[in-house]
Amino acid sequence: MKKYFLIVIASLLASAASLADSGNWVLDPAHSSIEFSVKHMVISEVTGTFKDFNVSLRSSKDDFSDAAISATIAVKSVDTRNEMRDGHLKTDDFFNAEKFPAIKFQSTSVEKSGDGHYTIKGNLTIRDSTKEVTIDAVLNGTIPSGKGKRSGWKATLAINRFDFGLKWDRTIETGGLVAGATVNLIFNLEFVKS
Repeated sequence: MKKYFLIVIASLLASAASLADSGNWVLDPAHSSIEFSVKHMVISEVTGTFKDFNVSLRSSKDDFSDAAISATIAVKSVDTRNEMRDGHLKTDDFFNAEKFPAIKFQSTSVEKSGDGHYTIKGNLTIRDSTKEVTIDAVLNGTIPSGKGKRSGWKATLAINRFDFGLKWDRTIETGGLVAGATVNLIFNLEFVKS
């Protein structure tokens, strides 16, 4: 019986070691954010965040040249610090959160484009539209910590919201859009590999 338990424990330890070496990095949500900005009436910008999201990073190489990335963002978690505007963003004029509750991204390639700089290509799905996008990313660094290795990233992406069916297009008297066409996204992400 004792021998059996030793075999089970050894097997569990081997599985844990295998997972640690598998290249899975787990998002640290307390030190991560997804923010966005869009022009308002041509002259200023409105900013906001998504509070509920998950990003997975898998890489077996220290330089992340073989990385695979996927992300899911809960549309209902959009927050622009204005309840009425947030409600409007969840309607069919924009995201239609009831019918399309998640924004999704899946990488197709990750290339090092310089020291600490990466070009990430992949498919972004908003509503029922999927488009290939290119994300510029910077690896801020990887360090050891008490809970394992930590890796910090900052990535940026600009999209045209009309390409993804976010169709509301009211204009102002001078002809510009109340809400601009270009949406700038900023991802500040920290991952842990135990």
